[in-house]
Amino acid sequence: MSKSGTQRLSDSLKSGDNFNKRVCVYDCRFENEEAVYKWLDISGFDFNDFVDALQQEFEIDQQEPFVLVTTDRTVLDFDKFEDLQDESTLHLLQNEDQAPSVATKECIKFTPHYDTVVKSGMYEYYASQGQNPLPYTLAELIDNALSATAKNTGMRTIELRMLFDETIGKPAVIVLDNGCGMTSEQLKNWAVFRLSKFNRKNVKFASEQEGYVRPDPVPRSLNSDISYFGVGGKQAVFYVGHSVRMISKPAGSPNVHELILSEEEFKRKERNKEEVYNGIITNRMPGNSSHVKNDDERFLHALIAEESGKASFTAVVITDIQPNHVTFLKDDFEVWTRQLAHIYHYYIHGVNGNDLSSHPANSNDLPKIDIQITLREKPPRCPRVINIREVEDDMQSLYINTAADRFEFMAEQDGGTVEGIIRYHPFLYYKETYPEDPSAVQGDDDDDDTECGAQSQARERKPIFECFWNGRLIPNTKVSDFYWCTWNKDPKLPEECYRRLSGVLFTDDRFKVSNNKLTFMDLEQRLKQKETLFTRIVKGQEKNSSAVVSHPDQVSTSVTGRKDQPKRAGLPLSPSPNKKQRGIEKEFKQWLQSCHEKLDKQIQFLGYKGTITRTDVAKKKMQQPWGTFSSIQWDGKKYKAGQFVKSVKTQPIVYGKVVQFLLFGSYKGDVFATGGEVEVALEPQALYEKTKTMLISKIDQTATDKAIKKHIDSDATRLPDILKVDWPESNPWPQNAVRPAGTPFGPIKIEILNKKEDSIAILPSVGHRPGRKLVIEQKVIQHGVKGDQELKSFTAQHSKWGFWFKKIDCLTDLGKYTMTLNTMLSEGNLTVLGGRSLPSYTLNFTIKEGDAERFVIGPVSSPLVVGVPFNIPLMIKDGYDHPAKPPDLTPVLQCSGLDLSYEKVDSSGTTLTIRGVKARGKQAKSYKLKVTLPGMKKESTQSIEIVLVPGKPHSLHVPRKDNPVTAMNGDPVKFNVEVHDEAGNITANPKQIVRCQVQGHPPVTIMCSSTGAGHLVTNPINVKLIKGEPQKLNVQFDMPNQKNVVSVMRELEVLPSTRVSSMELCSRDDGNLKLKNKERIEWPAGGMLENLFYKLYDEAGRVVPITAEIASKIKVNWTAKVYAEDLIRGKLPDIQVPTQVKEERFYQVSYQDQSVSISFTIVPHPDEPAQLKATLPENSVNLGETLDGNIILDLVDQYDNVTKALTSTCVKHLSVEAEGLDKSAVTFMWQESSGSVVVTGVRFQSGTPGPKELCFTYKSYVARVIVEVSPGVPAQLKLLNEPEKPLQVLNDHGIATPFLVQLCDEWGNPSPDQRVVVGLRCSPPTLKVKTSVTSQPVNSEGKASFTVNSVNGPKGYYQLIFQGLFNKKCISSPSVNLTVIPDPNKPVSLSVEYDTSAKFPAGGKFPVFSVTVVSEEGRPMTFNPSAATMLLWKGGPAGRDKATLFRCSRPLENEKNDCFHFRDKEIPQQVGKYTIKFSLQVDKIKVLSSNQIPINVEANQPVKLGPDSQPPTPVVSYSESIAGRTLVENMTLNIMDSYGNPTGGNLDGKVNVSIKNLSGENKPLPLFEGKTSSCQLSLKGGKLHIPRLTVMEKSPGEDGSSYTLVFKPEGFTLSTPLEPYELLFHFYNDVENQQKMSELTKKKDELTATVGAYKNIFSTYNRLLQMLTNKHLDASNKERIQRDELNKRKVNIAPTVSIPDVDKLLQGMTAELDRILKMPRRVFSVNDPHRGQQDVLGMVGHLAFVQDDTAARVISWHIYGDMDCVITRTTEAAKRIYDSTNGRQQVMPLDTMFKGSVDRPLPHIRNGRKLFEPPGNPVHARQLLMFPQDHDSCNNVFRSLLGETILIDDLDSGNSYRKAVVQNNIPCPTILTRQGERISSRGKFGGANNKAPAMLRYMFGAPYPQQYYTLQDQIGLLSEYRSLLEKKLTAEKERSDCLQQIQSPEMLKKQQDMDEKAKQLEEINRQCASTPMRQLKRAPDSAGEPSGITAKRTRQRSK
Repeated sequence: MSKSGTQRLSDSLKSGDNFNKRVCVYDCRFENEEAVYKWLDISGFDFNDFVDALQQEFEIDQQEPFVLVTTDRTVLDFDKFEDLQDESTLHLLQNEDQAPSVATKECIKFTPHYDTVVKSGMYEYYASQGQNPLPYTLAELIDNALSATAKNTGMRTIELRMLFDETIGKPAVIVLDNGCGMTSEQLKNWAVFRLSKFNRKNVKFASEQEGYVRPDPVPRSLNSDISYFGVGGKQAVFYVGHSVRMISKPAGSPNVHELILSEEEFKRKERNKEEVYNGIITNRMPGNSSHVKNDDERFLHALIAEESGKASFTAVVITDIQPNHVTFLKDDFEVWTRQLAHIYHYYIHGVNGNDLSSHPANSNDLPKIDIQITLREKPPRCPRVINIREVEDDMQSLYINTAADRFEFMAEQDGGTVEGIIRYHPFLYYKETYPEDPSAVQGDDDDDDTECGAQSQARERKPIFECFWNGRLIPNTKVSDFYWCTWNKDPKLPEECYRRLSGVLFTDDRFKVSNNKLTFMDLEQRLKQKETLFTRIVKGQEKNSSAVVSHPDQVSTSVTGRKDQPKRAGLPLSPSPNKKQRGIEKEFKQWLQSCHEKLDKQIQFLGYKGTITRTDVAKKKMQQPWGTFSSIQWDGKKYKAGQFVKSVKTQPIVYGKVVQFLLFGSYKGDVFATGGEVEVALEPQALYEKTKTMLISKIDQTATDKAIKKHIDSDATRLPDILKVDWPESNPWPQNAVRPAGTPFGPIKIEILNKKEDSIAILPSVGHRPGRKLVIEQKVIQHGVKGDQELKSFTAQHSKWGFWFKKIDCLTDLGKYTMTLNTMLSEGNLTVLGGRSLPSYTLNFTIKEGDAERFVIGPVSSPLVVGVPFNIPLMIKDGYDHPAKPPDLTPVLQCSGLDLSYEKVDSSGTTLTIRGVKARGKQAKSYKLKVTLPGMKKESTQSIEIVLVPGKPHSLHVPRKDNPVTAMNGDPVKFNVEVHDEAGNITANPKQIVRCQVQGHPPVTIMCSSTGAGHLVTNPINVKLIKGEPQKLNVQFDMPNQKNVVSVMRELEVLPSTRVSSMELCSRDDGNLKLKNKERIEWPAGGMLENLFYKLYDEAGRVVPITAEIASKIKVNWTAKVYAEDLIRGKLPDIQVPTQVKEERFYQVSYQDQSVSISFTIVPHPDEPAQLKATLPENSVNLGETLDGNIILDLVDQYDNVTKALTSTCVKHLSVEAEGLDKSAVTFMWQESSGSVVVTGVRFQSGTPGPKELCFTYKSYVARVIVEVSPGVPAQLKLLNEPEKPLQVLNDHGIATPFLVQLCDEWGNPSPDQRVVVGLRCSPPTLKVKTSVTSQPVNSEGKASFTVNSVNGPKGYYQLIFQGLFNKKCISSPSVNLTVIPDPNKPVSLSVEYDTSAKFPAGGKFPVFSVTVVSEEGRPMTFNPSAATMLLWKGGPAGRDKATLFRCSRPLENEKNDCFHFRDKEIPQQVGKYTIKFSLQVDKIKVLSSNQIPINVEANQPVKLGPDSQPPTPVVSYSESIAGRTLVENMTLNIMDSYGNPTGGNLDGKVNVSIKNLSGENKPLPLFEGKTSSCQLSLKGGKLHIPRLTVMEKSPGEDGSSYTLVFKPEGFTLSTPLEPYELLFHFYNDVENQQKMSELTKKKDELTATVGAYKNIFSTYNRLLQMLTNKHLDASNKERIQRDELNKRKVNIAPTVSIPDVDKLLQGMTAELDRILKMPRRVFSVNDPHRGQQDVLGMVGHLAFVQDDTAARVISWHIYGDMDCVITRTTEAAKRIYDSTNGRQQVMPLDTMFKGSVDRPLPHIRNGRKLFEPPGNPVHARQLLMFPQDHDSCNNVFRSLLGETILIDDLDSGNSYRKAVVQNNIPCPTILTRQGERISSRGKFGGANNKAPAMLRYMFGAPYPQQYYTLQDQIGLLSEYRSLLEKKLTAEKERSDCLQQIQSPEMLKKQQDMDEKAKQLEEINRQCASTPMRQLKRAPDSAGEPSGITAKRTRQRSK
């Protein structure tokens, strides 16, 4: 060994490395020599160390060549040495090809695979006999528990706990016992597979070891010695689950021992090359569960806590349960618990089993074994607990408790003893008592199809004996029978007696069973041996009779687990038994004979009648023979023919009389049988009319004749009894009714009622057969002189309306009639059922003469003028041609070719007159006018001849032969026009001027007054035609002087001229090459397409010569460099072909002015090979794994296009290199189909995760690719983009940038493991966070995105915590601190300011109300003024529904714009309490309201004197009666303001009352009492009450004259004098006239008020109708304009569209918009918490979008330091943000920003000309920015940030451009390149500071696609259209409702009432004017009565 190797070995040993490795090396270098081998310890060696050690051990010279190979001839190298296994064998050879000369040996290890343990149960336990094997698996664990508790002196407790409650952990199964427990040595022995109890060493020291001792014999072998082979426990736990935890405490030990075995641990050890069959036993104190860390096993804490106080125990805890097992254990709980009770039946019930008749369930004689099962599920489901001793339906319990007697025996064979029991299950009357398995699928117990006579077999072919081993069931072995208990055709005993046997065999462990205890190994063979001795056991003692089996076939067994065991049940056995056997056989038959005679109960058939064949039996072989009998004797009762019987357990229950009894078979007399059938005639006969055959066992033996007859009588009540007739249209015809001719009869509805008054339509159903349908027949019979005549006959079926007969309208003949209704059966039309008639109904009635039925038209004036009204008289007649009273019908006018209408219809006598008829139609000599009176039954239509002449102008008509009209471009067009009346007739009237307007051309006119027609010639038409296609124009015709005439549109088609219309391209190199429009051309990639020429053609396809002018208008899209000389010659610039094969490019040549173009596409194809290219299917792989898929190698051209130049021989010249690559696994294969080389087997064996470069070499070609090596297990979460701190979020707002969480391993490498679930929660929980998803697994990149839609909570600091779970364990997770701040843009309240000290005079103006919208931040905010309203209503809050609405006013120049102003709003004119409230419509749903403001409206300034209520006009006379002289009585006058509100409560004064003449007439004036012409009254507190004011008796005055009573206020010092109150009154000299005029005046006042009110109503309605009409027209016009605009935007809206249609279209557009929004897009990821605040524009990165990725990257990097700067509009806003962030946030206010001049051009452009041709496509960087909002402000911001910065393609172009600019003495701004470089304005470039990094933390976002903005625009227009459409529909409905209200009968009645009242008023005015007056002169000194004005208070009349 070299010194260096020795030193490394020494260092390795010193390091204490415990991993030892050694190899055996055979020296095989020399032939014919014995191979020498040596063992070398290579622990810690690398390959070089090993070679040094090898050379030293075998004394190999340093220069001597040698190789090391493995036994499979693999050459050892550095990489292979690392994979070398411990104790490997190597051969030392001279070279790799040296043949082996001698034999060598190789040491191997063959440890069993762990699948031997974990999967053995899968192969051992299989579904047996259709049952789930899981109960047998659990039985293995119970076996162990029974063995462990065998020596318990007290109760032996075994508990199975099924824990399926997810709240306490994952599913688990626990088997717990109170047995002796296991020491650590015994626990280790348990873990050893196949270590049986015979080989176990249960102590650590051999001197203490005790051998196995067989237990003493016990009855039924219940010795609990059933834990046997050392296999079942392991098989069971790994069949149930994937992991087991053994917990045990032995008696006398203070410690608890734990051992864990799991399949996952076995796999891990195998992967890590560890010893698989190693484990750890944990020794701990009882009750200590601190070592349980797994949250999935938290239920163990409670289990371990139960250990305290237990002397010994064992718990088997199985976890990771198979899901299908969990389902079975839950769903089939009863099934598997029953199976366990069956397996351990005799352990839990004792030697006699569960015999319920011999001892109770709680007997003290029961074994002290409790096996309890608990199944716990997730709440609220309750746990299920059962002790399997409580199971009473396991098969052994059923066998024991259904047996009537038993036969016990014993079999002895070769030292082994078998105890046996045979039980007898008798037949009882009608069924076998042999039990059926509850787990088996059972048929219907009451199946009536069971054939009688075919004796049902109890046991059928099942074996007799179940077999128990050491007291527990061996389920898959059953013994059919023995020879002595097999039927041998004994005539004394029927075969079915042998089918009523069940049995059981008990053995001990001398008979072998399989490892899984499912099958006996040798029971069958040993019982077949001839030495087997059978002995009967009677009362526990052997009886002296035995039998020895002398032939192997005398015992027949069936072992279900083995396919090679034939079933021999029922087969005859031979040879016959010998004498010794006949002893037990005889005793058995005697016992069986006794059981049959004493225990079986059968039926005796009596009165044999004969044998028949039955056709009602389905099976042909069972149709005969059947014996018939007249009676039976059954269970002590006799049944005979004719007797009433009732069935039981049939569907339905049958009642009837016995016809006969039936028994299958041939008989000659009375006979006994186990069963038979009975034929029963069903009652009542009218209902059923049939017989039914059923089993005799279905006869109800408890039913009495009385009960059966009662039921039959009750059943008869279901039959039809009476008919109930209803008239649905409430037009009943009573008996003997008299009706006019033609009166409709019906419709009528009939119900058929039974005696219970239930409605029925069918007879009651019988069994499964539906009942027969009933129908009703209707007949109508007329009674006449010639006899009765049947007029109508109908039959009605039952429907959902019942039995229904339609109307009969033909009853027109006079006379008497009869209508009959009869019930019938639908089948056969029978009216009699079962000897009784079905119900019927009869109605008699009479028909009399009818009403008017026809009419005749009277004379009509002629000729008629279109549109001029005329009248039509109609003479009415009845159906017998007699005049009749006109009916109240509305006539209908019809005339072919005419449109008719009329105003009204009135009647007089027998004539009905149609008034105001108007006719519209074509001029003709004669028309036939039809008049129809709908409702007339005869001749409802009559006709007359009329003549019609034209009317006034109504429409224009422009005849057209062609459609459209054609004209050459540049020519005038001629049109013929006609003026039509409203019927379409040509009409001539004065001033009929017609105007023609061609689209885009001046109008022309023509006069059509004389003829009504003319010829119009337009100006020359000049339009631009495209592609030679004609163009269509609209031509409008109208009449300027006739506004009612609608304009007419025509279409004009303009044909092509000689202008340039099309273009053609061709190649000069190839004369035949002509490029078609949109043609695809293949060309070498990167090549040049030259010598292209073009030709031009006019609109008609003619060649247009190319001139210099035309050539100047030719444009191409592939270059800006064109030469005029070439274009004149028709030559186009050359085309540079794209370099990429897939890069198809579009080219276009166009003629600019005419918009003529042609386009084509060039498709490049590959050039010559230039380089090698490697294509990876997957670019990532885990360490040690092979890269998925194939790597494809291709030779590509200079532009990376595949050339397919590789051949099959190239694989020999290919190689690959990479760090850590296992090259031995790499293979190269050439693919002929693609010409590519496929590389497979790429695998990295070493290195760190990250990118690995694969270098492929082929000749001189090299290709390099990067493979990403993935990291390890997820361990932590990281935020990829952590927001800037502090993170501030507006309340109820979201965080714009989604949180992107990256899953990493413990070293920080990203991990794509999608088993990790990431959740988001907040702390403290008072913050409510709404996110797109609360928890989600990471995506394929190991990332999880969370979008915070909104946060809601009090202002403060919070944490967002991202929590990751991997296998339900938390991993290290980040958190984000955030601050919730109030939202400055969220309105929360309204602040109202006004002059609170102001008064509110009636009719005045309110003070200015200033309403401020207050944000959540507490600051005022701006809002749409149209959303603010002021509500005013009278009273408190309850009167809001009658509120008046005011809109806000425009702000004045000096007022703030952040609040709404309500000024000059009128105060109500009535005084009282009012309430004001302001509201703001925030959105469609949310409304913000202010606090209610109560105000008190006071009276205004006093201006007049007036009464409380207007008194009636007084009428007085000179009479002596004071009542006739009273002017006013109980009238109160108040000082009022101008609106009639009482005021002046503090004013006192006088009121002077006087009388004056009207209109200054000089007539004698009446005098007041006291002969005075005036009087003064005192007014106090602004009020004057006048009890009575009268004129004096015999007062002067002119008879019949009118005067004015004047009340004038005096003595008031007011700025404005008070107006007096005047009252008109009439004066008469005589009482008679005075009384008459008083009445007339009173009535006149009433009529005047009524007429005025009516006129006001009609005027209001007319104004409302006009307003609604205008509103509807305006809404319709706006809707049409908006619809046209939508159609222009390609949103097709039909004129008849509805609101739901628009909503559906909006929904679809919104869904598409949401889809676009969710598409991945580059975004600026920094959150802007300040955006939306007042005067804040936003963060720089959010203000603009950049479409191009490279431009976005370099511009973002250039202003990277400003990207997160917040732009504000004002310095105040900037200072506010600066203060709130403690100076951490960059801010820049717009009002301090320098506003530069207009945008300058690029430096190479001066005065609109280029100084030079610029390279690299330069453009100003800011021109690439797109601003989503506030364009001007954002433009100023980026002009300040970017200045004149230029963006150019690459660095070379940038330097060239800068050089050319500077050479022109022009300063050059900073230049950025798309590749990421920067050239400063000083020319500096290069270095890290001038190179953009490959990845930026954030950059400008990308704009939404154009479709997004188009959809936004369309959605906005469509939403607006929806609103307009809704307004239109609302306006239309309001107008329609108003018109309907105006035309309603109520309004027509009001109109009629008003007209009548107006006539009455006119008549009263006439009477007043014509009243006679007498002129009387009286002296003023005439005496009169005292004045009526006294101090005495008079009683006021109630108002």
